[in-house]
Order: sequence, then structure tokens, then C-alpha cells
Amino acid sequence: MLMKLVLLIGGILIVVLIFLEVFLQLAFGFGNPLLYESDRQIGYLLTPNQNVRRFGNRIQINQHSMRSGVISATRPDSTLRVLMIGDSIVNGGWWTDQKNTLSEVLTAQLKAFKSGSVEVLNASANSWSPRNELAYLQRFGLFQAQVLVLVINTDDLFATAPTSLPVGHDRNYPDRKPPFALAEVVSRYLLPAPPMSEALQAVQAESGDRVGINLEAIRQIHQLSDQNNARFLLVMTPLLRELEHAPRDYELVARQRLLDLTQTESIQYIDFLTVFSAGVKKPKDVYHDHIHLNLAGNKLVSDWISKTLHES
Repeated sequence: MLMKLVLLIGGILIVVLIFLEVFLQLAFGFGNPLLYESDRQIGYLLTPNQNVRRFGNRIQINQHSMRSGVISATRPDSTLRVLMIGDSIVNGGWWTDQKNTLSEVLTAQLKAFKSGSVEVLNASANSWSPRNELAYLQRFGLFQAQVLVLVINTDDLFATAPTSLPVGHDRNYPDRKPPFALAEVVSRYLLPAPPMSEALQAVQAESGDRVGINLEAIRQIHQLSDQNNARFLLVMTPLLRELEHAPRDYELVARQRLLDLTQTESIQYIDFLTVFSAGVKKPKDVYHDHIHLNLAGNKLVSDWISKTLHES
């Protein structure tokens, strides 16, 4: 009798676990995370050729580690090709469906101004900074884009050197699929995060003039754009805190240094701290969290970029 009860409970438990596994896969996409790969110069890239669904949002990564569909290396005739490069603000992360990313929204808006085909390529990865982005462009080039749009945020001015150390160690940068969905849930949300390695701590404690190093990377990206006969547009989005209160003193100093660079190098520049401060009554309405934009924010930024490219 006892054995039958044990078998019955065991059978029920197996059915529950199977049901839970299937539910986690279908409802949230657990067990199939986006994968990253290490790169000596760039730090890390999204592994090419992925197509996953996370929390109901589709995420497609093409053959060049872009959050875009498959593209040809040669720009098609009569096509306006824009290369947008940045971090998670451009990428959109798991919280943004492919069709609602900054690049896809901009594509739709540019089509309203231009006859013919429009492509907005999305070269991006979480926590990239100007140094990662410069290394990506040095590796892959501009894909014959006529326009290069670099999107940064305030924190990028203080970013440290590219590193591959998080890949395969930080649970936000997996390099392989978990054996099943339940394993991912346990490792990502139930178990404590593994401690940061001493090597990564050393990278994040980088000394010296970080702002100056990142500004130099932006200058070199502008130079690459000129060398490829592409128009260059620099865009910076603020932190939500900067809108609700004000930038901190060290941020104001860094912002002024960036502005000085744009004037010295004749870089076309849109500072969305100014745009949002003047036109957004409730800043939280355009933010997903403290730094990332939601769809309304993406539409506003894309609208400004589209009009800027159209009018000048």
C-alpha cells in the first residue's frame, strides 16, 4: 500500500514537473536564452543566427550579431541603409519585441519620408560602450550604410574597457543553453548570483580618464564614418534620474566635454536630455526602467532622428 502511494505521488510529481517545464518554455521562453560569444577586441557579441522568444517578445539576431533580419553585405541599389549602433537602448533587450526596437520604429518613420527601400541595421549588445562599438565597426565595417547613428546614454561616458569576462560566467551573458527551462529559472532567479571575479573587478575599477577615452572612441567612430562617406549622427539619451531631478555635477562636466567634442569635430548631435525636458511632461511615460526607453520613448527618439535626417 505504501509503495503504491509513493508511486502515485511520484507520478503526480513527474506530471507536474512536465507541465511546469512546458509552461515555462511556451509562456516565457525559458530554456532558450539569447547566447553570447567572447571576442578579444569587441569584448563580446550576441551569437549570430538566433531567433528566440522571451516573455512573449520575438528576438532575432542575424549573421553579423545584429538585432536585425538577415542582410546582404552589399547594399541593394536605391536603398537607404542606416547603421544604428549602441547598447541595450538600441538592442531593446528581452522586454522589447523585434518590431518595437528603435531601429524598426525608425525604419517605419523613414519610409514616410523616402520613396524606395529603407534598411536600419541594429548593431548592439547589452552594456556596450563607445569602445565596444568602435571595435565592432573596425571589425565589420559600415555595411555600405549611407548613415551611421551612434546612440549612447549618460553612463556610457564613464564605461570601462571591453572585456569578455562576463561571457559564460555572468548569468546575464550565457554562452550555452541550459538543459531545460526549470534549470534556467533556478539558476537565474532562485540561486544567488555567483561572485564577481577579481579579474572583472579590476576591469570595472579601471583608473585614468575614462571619459576622455570614451570621447576618443566617439571621435574615431566619426572618423570611420567620414572615411566611408557616411553621414554621422550622435544621439545621447539621459537617465530617468536626470530628468526627474538633474544631472550630477560629474555628469555635467562629462556632458560639457562631449558637447565640446561635437563642436570641435563638427559632429551632428541630438541631446535628448534637452528634448525630453522640453517636451515630456511625465518622464516615466517614456521609460521602461531607470535607463531604457519603452515603445513611446523609442517612437519619440526615432521621430527626432528621422526628421533630422530628412531636414538636413
